[in-house]
Amino acid sequence: MAAFTELVFSGVQPTGNLHLGNYLGAVKRFVEMQGREAHCLYCVVDLHAITVWQDPEALRGQIREVTAAFLAAGIDPKRSIVFNQSQVPQHAELAWVFNCVARLGWLNRMTQFKEKAGKDRENASIGLYDYPVLMAADILAYRATHVPVGEDQKQHLELTRDIAQKFNTDFAKSIAAHGHGEAFFPITEPLIGGPAARVMSLRDGSKKMSKSDPSDNARINLTDEADTIAQKIRRAKTDSEPLPSEIAGLKERPEADNLVGIYAALAGITREAVLRDFGGAQFSTFKPALADLAVTNLAPIAGEMRRLTADPGHIDAVLADGAGRAETIAAQTLDAVKDIVGFVRRSPNLQAVR
Repeated sequence: MAAFTELVFSGVQPTGNLHLGNYLGAVKRFVEMQGREAHCLYCVVDLHAITVWQDPEALRGQIREVTAAFLAAGIDPKRSIVFNQSQVPQHAELAWVFNCVARLGWLNRMTQFKEKAGKDRENASIGLYDYPVLMAADILAYRATHVPVGEDQKQHLELTRDIAQKFNTDFAKSIAAHGHGEAFFPITEPLIGGPAARVMSLRDGSKKMSKSDPSDNARINLTDEADTIAQKIRRAKTDSEPLPSEIAGLKERPEADNLVGIYAALAGITREAVLRDFGGAQFSTFKPALADLAVTNLAPIAGEMRRLTADPGHIDAVLADGAGRAETIAAQTLDAVKDIVGFVRRSPNLQAVR
């Protein structure tokens, strides 16, 4: 396989309030990855958001809020590229090319569409069905080598890898003829999360923490005040047993396992280390310690998000700058794809027909 420059791409949908699960599973990891040698692109994937209907005014606010969360958490828009997807048209254009590479059987196996569409599948939008192909275009527009993924996106990354491999195979001769060697697209590798890659509901440890949960106490929102954060952790569902001293003791205790995982992720330590400190302790001891840790980590982010969202012009300027930098990369990729596929491109040197 050809050598590719290391580049990390990831995106977050602007739909509803961001919560602790989004922070630990995505945004916190984005900040940490800025220290890598790789280039990092972080995208607010607003084209994905409209696969289900969105109120236009609310969507604009949510795009800015996700961007504010990126910045408040520590993503530096000068070190990384921060932008919203709809400002870079190459995402949608490359998705069409990939629609002609991907196979219907591949999309029919996508379990997330079946879960989201439910029984009313015939009334789901084409976009909801096809959005894994757009996700592949998001990633491969930058020929990203690595993508941070949670459990619910692993299947979509596999589709991205399948599309890249088929494109490389289908157009092997043209790829080589245009000087790209044996492969144009990388086979993107997943970056699997740490101790809390999958954060569960504070009210039911068997369900993922979700912005759509009817109970606000099931999640910690990134905009929550310090007192609210502490109160939600104190009220989090647990069992009556003390915390175990070994990981095996968490196996049949989903709520305990979730809280230990949250502590580990916020503290930047392993679950084993948490249990070394708190093994044998009651939740009346552990929950206040977790609440203090969560408030220390999250309250400053909430305050900074409020400051940033009060200045939408600044957020829009960050997104515009990032989109311009992203488009420079994506345009080069798409131009090369057009040449490889066999399209005739407009040349800036051609004279107008008279």
